[in-house]
Amino acid sequence: MSAQHDTPTQSPRPASGTAPESELQAPAPRRAHLGTRISGIRVALIAGVLVLAVVMIFVIQNANTVGISFLGAHLRVPLAAALVLAAIAGALVMAAAGTARITQLRQVMRRDRRKARAS
Repeated sequence: MSAQHDTPTQSPRPASGTAPESELQAPAPRRAHLGTRISGIRVALIAGVLVLAVVMIFVIQNANTVGISFLGAHLRVPLAAALVLAAIAGALVMAAAGTARITQLRQVMRRDRRKARAS
């Protein structure tokens, strides 16, 4: 058996020095699979329902009341409610910190834009 090596054939170039039309066209860009807004909402709703189910199980299993003292206030609330309220308070603190950082970054961007326009 003998192995044959095929050499690729090249298309002839035009005599005028211009590239053939097929080389002038840019290759089609590859599109990554981009999610739509509705698909994002759908995923968020499904995740929300799952989190809600976990929270409901947590609340049902932790119905015992506990005493809480905070800044002179004394309350008796279910353990689950106290923990959920603490989580909400933590989320609000994190949201406030994130909002402050975003506001700071926007101010820096505005200042930089003004400097670029002035120069």
